[in-house]
Amino acid sequence: MATHPGTDVTAPAAWTEPRPVLAIAHRGDPFHHPENTLPSFRSALDAGADAVELDVRLTRDGVPVVLHDAGLKRVWGHDCPLRELTLAEVTELCGGSVPTLRQALASTFPKLTLVDLPEPDGRLAREVVATVREDGSMGRVRYCGDPAALRAVREHDSAADIALTWKLPTPIRRSLLADIAPTWLNLRFGLIDRRLVERAHERGYLVGAWTADTRRTMRRLIGLGVDAVTSNRVAVLREEIDRTGDGAAPRPPL
Repeated sequence: MATHPGTDVTAPAAWTEPRPVLAIAHRGDPFHHPENTLPSFRSALDAGADAVELDVRLTRDGVPVVLHDAGLKRVWGHDCPLRELTLAEVTELCGGSVPTLRQALASTFPKLTLVDLPEPDGRLAREVVATVREDGSMGRVRYCGDPAALRAVREHDSAADIALTWKLPTPIRRSLLADIAPTWLNLRFGLIDRRLVERAHERGYLVGAWTADTRRTMRRLIGLGVDAVTSNRVAVLREEIDRTGDGAAPRPPL
């Protein structure tokens, strides 16, 4: 039995018509294309993703680019911290394969895009919010990631749609829920059981699960009534969601 993150602060949400579980592509379609790249995003959407999750960090000259790690070594083979490189240098090293956030948003249009802020950087949050606003994508962007970064997002955009990412088998603090005011809870899949989902729904939160890559885990989560599942295998997830015909129960709105 999972320990339930606290959900004693009620979310500002109302119930709506039944709808299916969202299939969220984790960094695109990384089993077929390098993660967090434009081809990966396009492949995920072609495979039936309802939404794409991507990670954002800042270059040395303050440009939000799509990269999960703090450096380029794991994906791109260059042992260079991103914070020491300008956008031009990243583009040269990676052959233009690391997109800017603005390029990524154009690639995922008009689908929902989860922008993950992986580090507690207030400057990152400010620049990302500004880019999303300038792009006109406020209505289709949802923020997740480091709680400190999400606090900064809320400070810069009182209307931001936020998914509070939680990794620990300990209760979420009431003060954190109040500060961030998330629409939904973005939880590691092993933390989720039926009681947690029911408690969250009673308080108006959407429940998202990450990152589920086996059919067995996908089926379990769908059966528990979660509202979204994030996966590296979005085509398989799409099959499982469609197979169950899930969506009979009312859920919080998107």
